[in-house]
Amino acid sequence: MTASEKVLPLPLRLLTHNIRYATSSPFTGERPWAERAPLVINQIRHETRSFTSRSRGGGPASFVCLQEVLHSQLLDILHGLNRLLPPSHPDAEPPRGPVWAHIGVGRDDGETQGEYSPILYPVDAFDLLHVETVWLSPTPNRPSKGWDAGSIRILTVGVFEHKLSQQRVIASNTHLDNSGARSRLESIAIILRTLRRIESEWGRDGQVGIFLAGDFNSFPTQAAYQAMESAGYLQDVHNVAGPEGRHGETMTFTGFRPDEDRHLQGRIDFVWLGPRGDTAKQWAVEQYSVLPNRFDAGVYLSDHRAVVGDVTLLC
Repeated sequence: MTASEKVLPLPLRLLTHNIRYATSSPFTGERPWAERAPLVINQIRHETRSFTSRSRGGGPASFVCLQEVLHSQLLDILHGLNRLLPPSHPDAEPPRGPVWAHIGVGRDDGETQGEYSPILYPVDAFDLLHVETVWLSPTPNRPSKGWDAGSIRILTVGVFEHKLSQQRVIASNTHLDNSGARSRLESIAIILRTLRRIESEWGRDGQVGIFLAGDFNSFPTQAAYQAMESAGYLQDVHNVAGPEGRHGETMTFTGFRPDEDRHLQGRIDFVWLGPRGDTAKQWAVEQYSVLPNRFDAGVYLSDHRAVVGDVTLLC
């Protein structure tokens, strides 16, 4: 494609969800992953059904960003979404299609150990041009824990090109630390540097869109969120949508015990768009939604609710 050629607008559904890792010691009110898995998979399938094409190039498309995903959970989700038989071995290689594939690695060893922050994408809609994992620490090129963090934390980044529209998208997904305030702030700085670098390397005459999804473990009134917002590089889809463009719940973290966890509840899961300050020229935001995480049967999918941004990449 030459610099003078224009790309087509690309409608996207961006979904982010902290699915809660498959613990062997569930909290009060939490069901084992084996009971939650079908509910999580079915919600993803339902929410992306109109944005996943089986024809080459597709049209509207979707990215699914997840947090707290163990390797066994990644296998369950990808086998379920691809309607494949269950994996034959807990250490099996995740499937790459026929509909969905993923990028991302386990944070503990850069392979399969520890939690993933994976990005799922429809293989018929996108070509994967570049992928990298950045550890949110002073040594970002290798598995490592940063500053006052209680756990190893990572950023997953991929550069995708939509086959039909030729739009390029820099997709990124993270999960900031829950206990380390300094770690969260330092992580924001690393994320911004990384995205600016990748934009410089993979942007095409300014024709690249960026989104960042994830669990920030920070309310909008707290430092990590405010550091991202004040940088002016990305904008929160919730804010761009405005009151008239919001649907569903407000809180994205509920916990498993609504009364006991009330002081922890709030909006900590986000989708951000960029890269420029004038986001309206880069993106159109149709709707922002927060999905239910508990239905009539009383089973929580997770202690978080999924967040959905319906957007269109314009140029």
